[in-house]
Amino acid sequence: MTPLFDAHCHLQDKRIAADSAAIIARARAKGVIKMMCCGTCENDWEAVKTLSAQEGVLASFGLHPWYVSERTDWWLDKLETLLVASPGAGVGEIGLDHAMDKFTHGLQEEIFLYQLRLANRLNRTVSIHCRRAFERMITLLEKEGGVGPGGALHSFSGPKELIPVLEKLGLYISFSGSITSEGNRRGVEAIRAVSPKRLLIETDSPDMLPAPMTEGVNEPANCIIVNEKAALLLGIGKEEMAKRTWDNACRLFEGATP
Repeated sequence: MTPLFDAHCHLQDKRIAADSAAIIARARAKGVIKMMCCGTCENDWEAVKTLSAQEGVLASFGLHPWYVSERTDWWLDKLETLLVASPGAGVGEIGLDHAMDKFTHGLQEEIFLYQLRLANRLNRTVSIHCRRAFERMITLLEKEGGVGPGGALHSFSGPKELIPVLEKLGLYISFSGSITSEGNRRGVEAIRAVSPKRLLIETDSPDMLPAPMTEGVNEPANCIIVNEKAALLLGIGKEEMAKRTWDNACRLFEGATP
């Protein structure tokens, strides 16, 4: 069976951290061999680093827009030091979230640009969160000349029309359990618009529990459900879908040539 690559998860999240070893084992038993574990704030970066010592767990370190107000004065220096000490790590989760109060939007942009420029300077991939801010995200990325090392726009929720623009800016497009929800017409249209070599799948665990599951927390093992639904939506086999997204994730996050 072709292995699966969970392109975005949070194994350090307090809801699942204590059970992380068992969660990773369950994922591997389901064929989810690699997982990109993304940090969200200074307080979880060390936990992400520790988790990345386990086989198949990759790390990204970043300041998520939800936590920009919790940063210390030395957060950026701390981030750069950590990245330099972790040559294989990416930058993430970073981004913009305009579902939050407007007074945070300017600060979000400032923090996002600091991290994007750091990623470009260090030649690191990025993992991006974007909610209700796609047009602004595109404007900022265009001003910066795109994402040189490449990046993943995780749990994509935007319109299909933006996908060609985002791809030209260096982004891969990742889909989570939201595409398994009945009535997610926008998600169906979007996944069908992504170039085959730019498509990723993820769980965003412990959030984004895929249908038909309704209770408990999400975990990387459920990437198999996302893979099956994505294959169905694209009209291809599960194995072909797994190989496509595995190759793409390895190329993006590890520089591996399929």
